[in-house]
Amino acid sequence: MQVAVTGASGHLGANLVRLLLERGDRVRVLVHRNARAFEGLDVEMARGDLLDPDSLRDAFAGMKAVYHLAGVVSILGDTGGAVPAVNIAGAGNAAEAALACGARMVHCSSVHAFDLAAGAGPMDETAPRVPAGSSRHSAYDRSKADGERRVREAIGRGLDGVIVHPTGVIGPWDFEPSRMGRFFIRWWKGTLPALVDGAFDFVDARDVAGGLVAAAERGGRGESYLLGGHFCRIAEIAAVAAGVTGRHHARPTLPTWLARVGGPFMRLAAAAARTEPLYTAESLAVLRAGRVVDHAKAGRDLGFAPRPLEESVADVYRWFAAQRVLPPEAAPGGA
Repeated sequence: MQVAVTGASGHLGANLVRLLLERGDRVRVLVHRNARAFEGLDVEMARGDLLDPDSLRDAFAGMKAVYHLAGVVSILGDTGGAVPAVNIAGAGNAAEAALACGARMVHCSSVHAFDLAAGAGPMDETAPRVPAGSSRHSAYDRSKADGERRVREAIGRGLDGVIVHPTGVIGPWDFEPSRMGRFFIRWWKGTLPALVDGAFDFVDARDVAGGLVAAAERGGRGESYLLGGHFCRIAEIAAVAAGVTGRHHARPTLPTWLARVGGPFMRLAAAAARTEPLYTAESLAVLRAGRVVDHAKAGRDLGFAPRPLEESVADVYRWFAAQRVLPPEAAPGGA
């Protein structure tokens, strides 16, 4: 089958493209800037920009399915307007282009589109989204909810679309690396000064990629599917990292209010190092409001079944070692 993928250069995109190729699909990737994640792969590259509708229609022409993964993830506000531009207008443009081309579209939203602070107990697809224009939520959370609304507008006008909501993605093929990828690297190196008290749901990028493909094949038009994995506290995921690597570091766990006090200093240090801080007030709010995610609907409809967390973390370290981001001994069982 001929399929197009936006956001193929990202962590999730790198996993999805490899899965699609393994299945024998012919893959066209939308290239904006960085092509490192799919260099050497048998893909067709199409230049395009989410803010240029004509380029999207050209990229999606002749495709049976479009996987829209591209987006800007931010824990630093709207980053000069890029967050709403890409996550809202870009999602709407991709939906309009897929509609014009007659392609089925799988829109990869996020658990962040949901109002995590509304209600208690396990959260499923019926939970409320972040309200439009809310001042209580981050620019990123608002953008994911508004982006979903744009896609739903197109579905209402005939787009054959389905929406998936991954939780916190971890796993191999993490070229950037992601924020959690940097967490695992720093854990191995022993450079994390402390852990933060809080919890979130983490899922393997390979399992999300499988969920995306299943959504394209069997997902109901207009349906949403939460793709969650394992809800755990940050100290618990650090313990898993220690268990698979054998590197145990005694680190204090700070309450989120205290970590928030140190947030501005974290941002200054990150700016000096020209990198993103490991946490900000926005990410701390997410950890504080962490909710158990009920992915039973995806299990029933899509056959979604996340693998054990220990397997995901072990494969993170194997991949970083294979890429020489970490030394060979970082791989579980390595030299």
